[in-house]
Amino acid sequence: MIKKKIFKSVRAKLFLTLCVVIFMIIAFFVIINNSVLEALYYYSKKEATLNTYNYIDTNIPKVLSDEEKEKYELELEKISVNNNFEILILNGKEIVYTTNKNFLPEFGTINEIKSDVKYSIFNKSDIMYSQDRVDIRRIKDKKTGISYILLKGSLENGNEIYIRLPITPIQDSVDISNRFIYIIGVVTVGLGAVAITFITQRFTKPIEELNDIANEMSNLNFKRKYRINDNEDEIDELGKSINTLSDKLEETINKLKINNSELEKDIEAKSKIDEMRKQFISDVSHELKTPISLIQGYAEGLVENVTTDEESKKFYAEVILDEANKMDKLVKRLLELMKLEYEDRKFNDTKFDIVELINEVIRNSQVVLNEQNIEVEFKEKESIYVYADDFYIEQVISNYFTNAIKNVLEVDGKKKIKIAIKNGKELGKLRITVFNTGKNIDEENLNRIWTRFYKVDESRTRSKGGTGIGLALVRAIMTKYQSQYGVTNKKDGVEFYFEISKEK
Repeated sequence: MIKKKIFKSVRAKLFLTLCVVIFMIIAFFVIINNSVLEALYYYSKKEATLNTYNYIDTNIPKVLSDEEKEKYELELEKISVNNNFEILILNGKEIVYTTNKNFLPEFGTINEIKSDVKYSIFNKSDIMYSQDRVDIRRIKDKKTGISYILLKGSLENGNEIYIRLPITPIQDSVDISNRFIYIIGVVTVGLGAVAITFITQRFTKPIEELNDIANEMSNLNFKRKYRINDNEDEIDELGKSINTLSDKLEETINKLKINNSELEKDIEAKSKIDEMRKQFISDVSHELKTPISLIQGYAEGLVENVTTDEESKKFYAEVILDEANKMDKLVKRLLELMKLEYEDRKFNDTKFDIVELINEVIRNSQVVLNEQNIEVEFKEKESIYVYADDFYIEQVISNYFTNAIKNVLEVDGKKKIKIAIKNGKELGKLRITVFNTGKNIDEENLNRIWTRFYKVDESRTRSKGGTGIGLALVRAIMTKYQSQYGVTNKKDGVEFYFEISKEK
């Protein structure tokens, strides 16, 4: 898998592409070298021999003085040396001039040449040039195997001229040139491998970085960005596009998260509302059975004239009115409890005097306190300010105080309710306690009393019993404030408490 991945990388592909290109260039030069170089060589040598022939034909007269003969021989020798020619001029069978004394024996007689005894010179494919008085061919010495370019021609002065040029060196040169090209190709591939490593690294590194960023984006991580190098090339443009795409994706996903969160909240709120409705219907249907039955019974008694005296009728009417008031109070408190438990209830927190509020609750219950001969102890006289919603804190205190009145019993001949304000366990909070003399609450019921409609004493009459919602309201209010609340058994009674913030 790793090897396949390496061979599929851009770096490997660039390297292989470079190698293929180099091999193609080498092959091209070898082909050109083999086909063009040799042909060009033959062409240039053909022109050189032809130009030499024309020069000799034009400038050397038939009859030469000794001085002129020496001059032209030096000139012919110079031409021969410069062009690697062997020149032979004959007058019949008489040698007029030769640059190589061995030229004639090797060459054979003119008749041998003409009859192709020693040289294979008459193949049409070997003819390089042919005119009236001159013929240029490629020939090969059958004895030595050496190939030549041979010009055979007639001069204006009647002499015959032979110019011979060995062509074996050009074939060696082509072979040497091909080997050189092969060596250059191998060296180029080696150097190219080194160069491509650095070159591809420059191009593949930003591509790998972009690939890593894309992988991060696929995992919803949009923190990593491509660093623009201001090269203004295609990779920079791609990097800018990736960054833009990352920003837009992040923005879109954040919006989707927000919308999804809001949708979840809406669904949760609807679910809570449905649950609240079901709970409300269940609670109301359960708790209103008794008062409805009472109202129905006393109302039927009035309709059917079960009693005729006015005092009894008044009693029936008072029972009906009392039960209707209890029902109204129950429904209102139950609705308030449902709102606290299932809705995002906002409190109107303000700064107020908690001492004044407690004294107001005590004054409102003074008639009941006097009737039941209950002694209330609250020693605070100076104002103490707290920060909360005074409406809901009044409900908490009223519920605790009403609960204390209903459950207070004589201890040492006295019924006592003690209200105190202390420092809370949490910094910046006060603890309000309401104690009443009486029986302790069983340990198993200490947590149950905070649930709606739960009553410790099931034998309590309806006239003395409450709705069973008061402590559930306290729990809901304190839960919203995230404050401590609870109940503890004391030596001579029970103490309820809650905490409230002194500052905003």
